[in-house]
Amino acid sequence: MRILITNDDGIDAPGLQILEDAARTISDDVWVVAPATEQSGQSQAITLADPLRIAKLSEKRFAVSGTPADCVTMAMHVAMDGPPDLVLSGVNQGFNIADDMPYSGTVGAALHAATMGLRAIALSQAYQRLGQDREIDIWTAAREHCASTIAKLAAAPMARGSILNVNFPPVPADQVEGMALVRQGSRAMHEVFTDDRDDGRGHSYHWVRFRRDAGDAPADTDLGAMARRRISVTPLRADFTDVSALEALQKDATFS
Repeated sequence: MRILITNDDGIDAPGLQILEDAARTISDDVWVVAPATEQSGQSQAITLADPLRIAKLSEKRFAVSGTPADCVTMAMHVAMDGPPDLVLSGVNQGFNIADDMPYSGTVGAALHAATMGLRAIALSQAYQRLGQDREIDIWTAAREHCASTIAKLAAAPMARGSILNVNFPPVPADQVEGMALVRQGSRAMHEVFTDDRDDGRGHSYHWVRFRRDAGDAPADTDLGAMARRRISVTPLRADFTDVSALEALQKDATFS
């Protein structure tokens, strides 16, 4: 099996190494094509206004001056000598669940791969709060369960155009309570806001931040899986059609 690995945290991210180590337990043909710098929040963005540059760091390992989706494109058309059987994106530092998913470069890379007809899995490691990685090893669940999770999901049927979005819960590896196939959840509150500040010369600058409140976390959602210490697996696809709204509008005289 030929495996392509990418991410949105950058070529030197610890989660990328965890994913590479896991992939090598199931294949000896592993390629890494990842952003040269962090590209979080890029979703499926592709670079159109600037040229892309790719640097070969070692055999089958490349850094790209672009987004996660760019990396998949560059892998297919520049770096690799043939298409992969499986694309793995991650392991992201932080969860990609519920209302966060549309922003995710990790998920975006996998969805971009799916539009090319490739099987793809996005993987993320949840943590409980910002800065926790400076105090404890937040990667234990992903490090221990990544390889077995990939092996199981790679063998599972996957519809063309769909991906699997995997999130490891923010608990030690020995506290993970198995795997759960769940739908995308929705938080009680999800707000994007700006943290406004002044620099040392009195000029204003702004950080984009989130306010989140999970509220109720139904067991059949990714939020519920995290609450129950389970590895969440959610099938996703790039088709944004709101089927229920479409059906309602089709019955409306305006469109008859």
